[in-house]
Amino acid sequence: MSPSDAPSVFDWDIFCRVVDNFGDIGVCWRLAKALAHDHGCSVRLWVDDWTTFARLCPAAAAAGDSLCAQGVEVRRWCEPFPDVQPARAVVEAFACEPPASYVAAMAAATPRPQWINLEYLSAEDWVEGCHGLSSPHPRLPLTKRFCFPGFTARSGGLLRERGLIAARERFQADAAACHDWLAGLGIPAVPDGARLVSLFAYEQPQLPELLRLWAAAPRPTLLLVPEGRVLGDVLRFFGRTDAPADEILVAGGLTAAILPFLDAADYDRLLWACELNFVRGEDSFVRAQWAAQPFVWHIYEQDEAVHHDKLDAFLDRYLAGLDDSAADATRALWKAWNGEGSLAAAWPAFDAALPRLAPHTRRWSEDLASRQDLASVLVQFAELTVK
Repeated sequence: MSPSDAPSVFDWDIFCRVVDNFGDIGVCWRLAKALAHDHGCSVRLWVDDWTTFARLCPAAAAAGDSLCAQGVEVRRWCEPFPDVQPARAVVEAFACEPPASYVAAMAAATPRPQWINLEYLSAEDWVEGCHGLSSPHPRLPLTKRFCFPGFTARSGGLLRERGLIAARERFQADAAACHDWLAGLGIPAVPDGARLVSLFAYEQPQLPELLRLWAAAPRPTLLLVPEGRVLGDVLRFFGRTDAPADEILVAGGLTAAILPFLDAADYDRLLWACELNFVRGEDSFVRAQWAAQPFVWHIYEQDEAVHHDKLDAFLDRYLAGLDDSAADATRALWKAWNGEGSLAAAWPAFDAALPRLAPHTRRWSEDLASRQDLASVLVQFAELTVK
């Protein structure tokens, strides 16, 4: 789709304000592509932080204020906001109110657009009761509906594009494909019996303690570290202050490979290739669950420690049906990773539990994949035909 081919009225407008690096725009960009590719919708994505978006979509760096990429028209959200015709359905991501002039145009449109507030993901029980609720505008003849992503059939589900699970299965069943992909990233030959671990997290002051255990362990570990905020803690363990992407660092049985920024498809392959994935925020957290491999979640920290309630709510759902000792070990490691306890003390029991956690996580992923995905739920919300 070129700018001249853009429809006069879009099916979807998605508004995104970038708050936490790639999390907000990562979710919105995936959603926009899913609506376009899986449902045949015309989609326009408004982004306030063009520089961050350009990391996910490199073509944006030289595109000025707009471009068409992967079936989606992407526009820079700036002030004054342009005079555009609202789409048939409007998503404000994570309560980022659309511009006042745009909202006024929504109220004047015939028919009025479906207005959806896409909320943050949570496993808490109250989500089911709030998903789908409506809120009238205090002044204008508009009504907003709330969509809560979640882990149950009574929530909005999770982002999952068509063909994702089949692509994962093909990759994980093909050892040569995995080897070739790693080699393409400049990763040296993986030692026999080595555990592959990916690390994408917020700053983690306890990380050197865990890396010391891995360096001294009889089983070698290959740690794959995409560019991100935790890289400084990795370098601190190796006595470094900086390291270029593609550098290999070694200490005892631990080999750490610093990876360049990965696009969405390669980040998925990274998760699929590893036996254990450390992830953060929302987008990589969801992708780790589609990888069907054990993972550890670094939740986004919130005021008054309310994020710990969200962490506990997810653990209660995720660990249901796992034997008590493996569940307790997993909970202890996750809590320590999020600042409640010692990582070094929690690691041995978690390490011993991984052989039981792996099949449990695959079953968890399969159960989630049996439910409706978020883009399909939103299409139904907007009363647009699923194609």
